[in-house]
Amino acid sequence: MADSSDIEWTDATWNPVTGCTKISPGCDNCYAARFSERFRGTPGHPFETGFDLTLRPERLQQPLAWKRPRRIFVNSMSDLFHKKVPISFIAKVFDTMEQAHWHQFQLLTKRSSLMRDFLKRRYAKHSAPPHIWLGVSVEDQARLSRIEHLQQAPAAVRFLSIEPLIGPIGQLDLAGIHWVIVGGESGPRARPMSPDWVREIRDQCLAAGVPFFFKQWGGFRPTQNGRTLDGRLWDEFPQDRPLMLAAAE
Repeated sequence: MADSSDIEWTDATWNPVTGCTKISPGCDNCYAARFSERFRGTPGHPFETGFDLTLRPERLQQPLAWKRPRRIFVNSMSDLFHKKVPISFIAKVFDTMEQAHWHQFQLLTKRSSLMRDFLKRRYAKHSAPPHIWLGVSVEDQARLSRIEHLQQAPAAVRFLSIEPLIGPIGQLDLAGIHWVIVGGESGPRARPMSPDWVREIRDQCLAAGVPFFFKQWGGFRPTQNGRTLDGRLWDEFPQDRPLMLAAAE
């Protein structure tokens, strides 16, 4: 767990699982895999096994020790709903998040149907607590089904991470969506992002009253091209629209 983060929309990270496997084009230049693999074979290093999927039960209780409220990005170095993560382990992660109710947990997945099915079982009679934000990653128009799965899940706060945005998204169904993050790809093989793709998403969020957060243009280094869109920063969060959240619960 890191008590700080360079990710603009969170305060800290918590990784009870690390490692993953690629599932769609948005994974092609995965920053987490690139970082982890640098340390493969380094004795004693947390990433001695590189980006191999690894459960880390010793980290399950970490957020409970953090008494100052934080926004915590869950599994920044993995996907909690990878098919090889046991359901029993996922349940323990949710146990901790439910207990640590003074934090806001931000959980993202590309395995959207698996998350939906887990949430339907765990929260059969009510939505997940509002301090647990559930989101899906969507990189292009071909991955819009992930949004449908999220909309079908019993979540009080649902969000989209459209990063890396590698193609036009087109028309978005934002019903029941409470936050949208957009960002370009970074790293040595970063794919370019058209400003028109970003504006199209921004304008749909404005029309639907959904908070919009523009993370970065991307490039070789994440910050090299800045974060401004049409002359301003877009740093909205779900709590910026309290009436929307109240209506969704």
